[in-house]
Amino acid sequence: MDNNMSRTDGFTISRRVFLGGAAALGMALNGCSEMAHEITGNNASDEVFWAQIARDFDVASDVNNLENGYWGLMSRPVLEQYLENTRLVNTRNSYYARRAYKDDYQEIVAKVASSVGADPSEIVITRGATEALQGLIRGYNRLQPGDSVMMVDLDYYSMRAEMRALAAQNQCGVVDLEIPEPVAYDGVLAFYEKALTDHPQVRLLLLTHIGHRTGLMMPVKQITKMARQHGVDVIVDVAHSFGQIDIKIDDIGGDFIGFNLHKWIGAPVGVGVMYIKKQRLQDISPNPSAEGNELGTTPGRVHSGTVNFAAVMTLPAAFEYHDQVGGAQIEQRLRYLRSLWVNELKDLDGIQVLTPEDDRLHAGITSFRLRGRTSVADNKAIVERLLADHNIFTTHRDGVAKGACVRVTPAIYNSADDIAKLVQALRKLAPV
Repeated sequence: MDNNMSRTDGFTISRRVFLGGAAALGMALNGCSEMAHEITGNNASDEVFWAQIARDFDVASDVNNLENGYWGLMSRPVLEQYLENTRLVNTRNSYYARRAYKDDYQEIVAKVASSVGADPSEIVITRGATEALQGLIRGYNRLQPGDSVMMVDLDYYSMRAEMRALAAQNQCGVVDLEIPEPVAYDGVLAFYEKALTDHPQVRLLLLTHIGHRTGLMMPVKQITKMARQHGVDVIVDVAHSFGQIDIKIDDIGGDFIGFNLHKWIGAPVGVGVMYIKKQRLQDISPNPSAEGNELGTTPGRVHSGTVNFAAVMTLPAAFEYHDQVGGAQIEQRLRYLRSLWVNELKDLDGIQVLTPEDDRLHAGITSFRLRGRTSVADNKAIVERLLADHNIFTTHRDGVAKGACVRVTPAIYNSADDIAKLVQALRKLAPV
C-alpha cells in the first residue's frame, strides 16, 4: 500500500486529506505566496514580505477589514484542505465517522497537544473557546457555600454569566471588579494582589489573557501564581491570545484553560480546545452526558454532539501554515500594525487609546474612544462612519466600566497602507 494511504476497515483514504502533511502544505504555501524572503529575524515592517503572505488569503476587496477578532480567515492552502476534507466527509458520511474518524482524531489530538504544549490526555477539541470555558466553569466542583468567585469588567460576557450561575448554584458570592483605566503593568499586579487580599473568601478567579473589549493583555502567569498563593484556582481564557502572541501552556501557567483555534490559528470556524492539567482532572466534574470510561478523561468534561468533522480534520493544516509563517513573526507583525496607528494618534487630544504602550500589556488588538463618546450608541455611530465614509470595517465593544469603545483588530494580511487609511479617517473624526 502507498505510504501516503491508510486503510481502515476496507476504506482507503489519503493521509494528506485530513492531516495535511508538512511537505504537501509547504508546497501549497510556497506556491501561493512565492515567498522569496527567509523567515528569520524580525520582518514585521517588511511590506514586501507580508504582501507575499497576504497573497495566500482570499480577502474581499470591497472593504478594508480591521475587524479580525471575530474569527480569522483561513489561508488558501488551509481552505483547500478544508474543502477536500469536507468532500471526503460528505462522500463517506457515517461510514467514515464511525469507522475511521476515531483513529484519525487521536493523531489530530496529538498534533494539537504538541502545539499548545500539553499531554494529549489533558486536552479535548471543542467547538470554540466558549464551549471549553463553559465546561470548565460549570464543571468546577471545589466551591462551598460562603465562598466567592471573582471576575472583572473586561472578561467575556458569556463567561461572566457562567461565573454568576456557578456562584448561585453553590450559594457563593460574586466579586465583580473594574480594571483601572489607564493602568500600568505593576498596577495590574497590585490590583489583583489587593483584590485577592481584600476578598479572602474567593476560591475561583476568571482571568482573560487578552481582553476582547480593549485588547488589554494581562500578565497571566504572574497572576495565576499569585492566586495560588492565596488558595485561589484560576480559569484562564486565552481565546484572543493563543496565536496572536507566540505562547504555550507553560507561558500561561494555568491549570484550566480555554483555547480558540479559529481566531488566530486560522482554522475553520468551530474549533477550540479545553485544557485540564492532568493532576487537576478531578476538580472539573464530568459533563452530565458522560458515562463509562469517559468519566475519567478530559473528553468526558465536554459533550459537543455531532461535530464538524472536516473542521477538526483541518487543524493540522492550520497549525502547519501558522508554524511556517512563524508564531513569533506573526506576533511581531500584529504588534507592528498596531503601533502604526497608535503612535500616530496617541497624542491627539480627541482620541483615547485604551491599551498602554508597555509591550507587556498589549499585542495587536487595541480599542479607542473619541473624547466624550462613551455610550454604545456613540460608538456604533463611529463604526458606521468609518465604514460609510472611509470603507473601514471595525466593531464597537461595550461592557467596559469607563464606557464603550471601538476595537481595531488587524490581521497578517493587512498592510501598512490599510492602517494609514485608518489614521487618516480618525484624524477627520476626532473632535478638536
